Amino acid sequence: MYSTANSLKIYYEVSGEGFPFVMVHANPFDHNLWMYQIAHFSTYFKVIAIDIRGYGRSDKPSTPFTLKDMADDVLGVCRDEGVTEAILGGVSVGSGMALLLGLDYPELFKALILVGGSSGPGGAIDERIQGYTKVGIEKYHIQHLKELVAPDFPQTKLGKYLLNTYVERDPWLSGESIAQIFRARGGTDMTPRLGSMKVPTLVINGEYDNSLKAGQRTASLIPGAMHRILPKTGHACCIEDPAGFDEFVTEFLRANRLLPSSPS
Repeated sequence: MYSTANSLKIYYEVSGEGFPFVMVHANPFDHNLWMYQIAHFSTYFKVIAIDIRGYGRSDKPSTPFTLKDMADDVLGVCRDEGVTEAILGGVSVGSGMALLLGLDYPELFKALILVGGSSGPGGAIDERIQGYTKVGIEKYHIQHLKELVAPDFPQTKLGKYLLNTYVERDPWLSGESIAQIFRARGGTDMTPRLGSMKVPTLVINGEYDNSLKAGQRTASLIPGAMHRILPKTGHACCIEDPAGFDEFVTEFLRANRLLPSSPS
């Protein structure tokens, strides 16, 4: 399905029934980064998995935009689906969008799951922009993907298969559009606002996550936030160890009385 918030086509898929659980992926994946969580949590929730602008079947604008514009795309999907309350999960730039939405719309989002969880600009932004615009998607995309997982994951049969599924979709991508995503994330620092967060928050980092320190800092500055580290995984930990990841999420949702006692 498509939403047309901000005059762009934003693709999303809905699975399951019940209380809404909105999932927002990371650079340089698409909504399939959440494939295991969609399969699991759609048993209990109405899962809404979004392709952010620049990825998947969504539009790929190459003119400048902000993180707020990207967050507004998520709000547009929520409006189209009649969502008045939801759980919101995001990975990397998706966690930045989720963090901004939690700060701005605490009445809408009842729990946040921030994977990576940095409240400030990410590292290596200039390098990423150079990679996607100068080196080119064909060479740089797989390199970037490999950097976001644990060192041995790309050499495993499953890891190689999963990462290559995103490379197969390279013809859909625009290097300049991806560069604009990095610029948008680099232009927003929410750290000064973290103390005002009213939404229950879980921050998850992989053991090898390059955002581990930033995620720990974010969790330490949000009142009552939980922080969990998933062993032997990297930045994209939800796809590397889905069972361990889902256990953290289940624990958090149960603690906040948001997990149904039985499947819907």
